[in-house]
Amino acid sequence: MTGRSIERRRRESLADPVARFERMVEIRAVEDTVNDLFASGAIHGTTHLCQGQEALAVGLASVTRPEDVVTATYRGHGIALALGMTPIALLAEIMGRAAGCTGGVGGSMHLSDPEIGLLPTFAIVGAGLPVAVGAALAFQVRGEDRVSIAVCGDGATNIGAFHESLNLAAIWRLPVVFVVDNNVYGEYSRWDVTTPVEDLHRRADAYAMPSAVVDGMDVDAVREVLLAAVIRARGGGGPTLVEAKTYRFAGHSRSDAATYRPDGELERWLERDPLPLARSALLRAEVADGTTLDGIEARVRAAVPAAVEEAAALPTPDVTAMFDNIWTGTS
Repeated sequence: MTGRSIERRRRESLADPVARFERMVEIRAVEDTVNDLFASGAIHGTTHLCQGQEALAVGLASVTRPEDVVTATYRGHGIALALGMTPIALLAEIMGRAAGCTGGVGGSMHLSDPEIGLLPTFAIVGAGLPVAVGAALAFQVRGEDRVSIAVCGDGATNIGAFHESLNLAAIWRLPVVFVVDNNVYGEYSRWDVTTPVEDLHRRADAYAMPSAVVDGMDVDAVREVLLAAVIRARGGGGPTLVEAKTYRFAGHSRSDAATYRPDGELERWLERDPLPLARSALLRAEVADGTTLDGIEARVRAAVPAAVEEAAALPTPDVTAMFDNIWTGTS
């Protein structure tokens, strides 16, 4: 099976609730491992992890098609894996190997794979918003049955590109869904010291745009709300702003111990950990039993160190690779 067919198969598998749980476990295991790799000095630079936000990534991927496109933030490992990127492609990229998804020259914050609809993840806050709007305009002009998804953080709702993107999308009724990943903190600042409104989805009111809010820790709730928004966009109904209430269990970046958090806040959110929530839902629905789910968790967690070992053995890109894929115009 080729790499591309594996990625497509991984995406298609998300129609199964057990597979969705498995993918969430995979994302958590990969992020925990990436954190350890950076902490040990095996990888240089920085990274931004998404433990706690797995339900949003998997829920989004499960209601979109590979032909649709997604722009995401620098906290994009989970979305990349959810859309179908393999752990080896992701880890190879982060570890600077030529077999990585962007040839080992993009690193943690610059992931991309057009085959699964992942446009580049963006290091600049909110930079993916106008790109997603541009993609949606292209789909509309060409009459293509495709939808664009723009994922941004809560802090991005305070920048000009957010408001410009929503305004243009509303005026032209573009097939785009704006997803605000409200994880309480914009970098190191709690939302209430930077933003005058708590419910960020209400900012859509200024653009006569439908909006919704969803428990971003519940994968089934995410699926329901995002599916409605995607169907609306695909059917010509225009854009929707969806706010997912989430929480990142780690700090902003690997160097952030998150000492600014109020006492007890993390512990309260850990009670809403999306993995145990999804597991409990599967058990209640009798979709799978505890033994099966335990086996999935053990298998997935054992596979990640093997992927790291495989990636570490791969060659690094030649220094000239930094000049590949650069376009220059001539007069």
